[in-house]
Amino acid sequence: MSPGPARGRTPGQDGGAGRRSPVRRWQLVRAGADAVPPSTRRFMARARQRRMRAALPWAVAVGVLVAAGLVAWAVLGTGLFGVRQVRVIGAKLVTPVEVRDVVAIPDDTPLARVDLAAAARRVGTLAPVERATVERDWPGTLVVRVVERTPVAVVPQGDRYAVIDGAGVPFQDLPQAPDGLPVIRVGRPAADDPGTRAGLDVLAALSPRLRAELVSVDVAGLARITLRLHEGRTVVWGDATRGADKSKVATALLGRKADTIDVSAPDVVTFR
Repeated sequence: MSPGPARGRTPGQDGGAGRRSPVRRWQLVRAGADAVPPSTRRFMARARQRRMRAALPWAVAVGVLVAAGLVAWAVLGTGLFGVRQVRVIGAKLVTPVEVRDVVAIPDDTPLARVDLAAAARRVGTLAPVERATVERDWPGTLVVRVVERTPVAVVPQGDRYAVIDGAGVPFQDLPQAPDGLPVIRVGRPAADDPGTRAGLDVLAALSPRLRAELVSVDVAGLARITLRLHEGRTVVWGDATRGADKSKVATALLGRKADTIDVSAPDVVTFR
C-alpha cells in the first residue's frame, strides 16, 4: 500500500514547504504577414472591399445632400444670386423706369424667390401694357417682356384725346389727336361701355373707301350712330347691327350727289 500524500500540503505546492508554482506572463506579439494563410488574407480583402462598396453609395448620397444644401442656401438664402438688374424689352409707350418701379423688387432679393407671375401682373396694371411676362436671367437679372396696346381710335375728351385699343381700353391721354387714327365720339370711353363697343364695331365694318372718307364715328346712342365724312357729308348708320351690309350700300352710294345717306335699314336706303 502506497503511502498517502503528506498531510498539511496544499494544492499547487511542491514538496518543499511554502513554495508556489511559477507565475506565467503573457505577451502579445504581432504576427508577420506570412503567419496568415493566403486564403484568409484573400477572404479578409474581399470583405473590406464589400464594406467599402456598401458604404460608397451612402457617402455619395451624403455628399450630394450637403452640396445641394449649400447651393440652396446660396441661391435662396443669400444675395449672392440676388437681383442686380431689371431689363425691359418691348416698352415704347412706357419707360423702363416706370416698369422697374412697378415691378418693385428690391435689389439683392434672391432671384429664385421672385414671384414672376405677381411681378408680371403688376406690370400689366400700367395702362399702355396689354400683357407682360417676367423671366429670370441668371445670375442676377430680371427680364420683363412687354406687349403694349395697339391704338385703334381716339376719343375726344374736352380739349384732350383718349387713345383706345381694339377692346375699348383707354391707355393714353394726349393734348391732340395723333395722325392716322379715326375718331369715335362717345361720352365715356371704356372697355365695358356699350357705346364704345358699338363705335368700334362700326369702325371695324367700314370698307377702305369709307375709312378714307371718314372724319368721325358719332355715337349719340346705341341706335343713333352717324358717320361724319369729308365735305360735310353724313351717313346715318342706326345701330351697330348688319355692319357689312350697311358698309356695302353706303360705299356704293358715295358717288351720288347727296349730303345725307341713310343706311340704318340697308334694304330700304334713302338719301338727300
